[in-house]
Amino acid sequence: MRVYLLIMAIAAVATYLLVPVVKRLALLLGAITQVRERDVHTLPIPRLGGVAMYLGFSAAILIASRIPYLSGVFPRGSAIWGVLLGAGFMCLVGAIDDVWELVWYAKLAGEVLAAGTMAWQGVQLVTVPFMGLTVGSTRLTIFITTIVMVIVANAVNFVDGLDGLAAGIIGIGSTAFFLYTYVLTRATSPGSYSSLAATIVAALIGVCVGFLPHNFNPATIFMGDSGAMQLGLVSAASTIIVTGQIDPGSFDGSRALPAFMPILLPLAVLLLPLTDMMMAIVRRTRKGLSPTHPDRMHMHHRLLAAGHSHRRAVLVMYLWAAVASFPV
Repeated sequence: MRVYLLIMAIAAVATYLLVPVVKRLALLLGAITQVRERDVHTLPIPRLGGVAMYLGFSAAILIASRIPYLSGVFPRGSAIWGVLLGAGFMCLVGAIDDVWELVWYAKLAGEVLAAGTMAWQGVQLVTVPFMGLTVGSTRLTIFITTIVMVIVANAVNFVDGLDGLAAGIIGIGSTAFFLYTYVLTRATSPGSYSSLAATIVAALIGVCVGFLPHNFNPATIFMGDSGAMQLGLVSAASTIIVTGQIDPGSFDGSRALPAFMPILLPLAVLLLPLTDMMMAIVRRTRKGLSPTHPDRMHMHHRLLAAGHSHRRAVLVMYLWAAVASFPV
């Protein structure tokens, strides 16, 4: 456990220290979110925070690769390098959009490239943890994995509408996911507690913790698409890695629940952003608008309209995420 706490700390400190540097870069490049009719902030805020998040994540992973305890997680051809590469591509696509605002189809193409790269490098939804069901051929596996990761990345991006909301929700869900994954690793590998998924999620938690002091209301920087889509992609990747490593058929009785929890937890915590995204798509298409057309009808907008303050609305959604992530 101490090794994973060290990874979290490295990611948190690196991200926290890099945010002011990236903020200056955002100001130089003009990556600034102006006050628009649909927004809730009242002053222009620089975005591009996702770049600091990726650098913090990369620092934690690279240092982790030098720790002997985790040597089994970093063999040649390990999927963790695919996660790092795919997250880098997604961050780059988001950063370009943060600066120049890409048209939706160019942005989607970049998202597919990032997710496809990760899938090509071994992060694949090969098995579904239900009676040993397999997805299918290699091409179908890569295709389905890519689609799943793009959907999750966009779901997190949809929910990133209030200061600290996306980082907090993902941080809460990732903490629950880490704890269950760690317990599952202890149950399945009593000789070694090193885990690829736990390593990735530990770094992800650290990134969220390091970014939140700059992003919680009143935010001094936004993570932008470079951060939100990156968080979604890495969250999806860690879940997919677990489903490929665990055979729940080998568990019975009371031990079956821990085997399924790492799959059920991300679905539970992402229920809010996924539901919000689906409602937005249905709502906009019914009006004859593009699914990407902005409006003020997201869940967080409804909480604000109900009379909650900015911070209280965020804390309410944190509570929802915690309830979903830590079922009693």
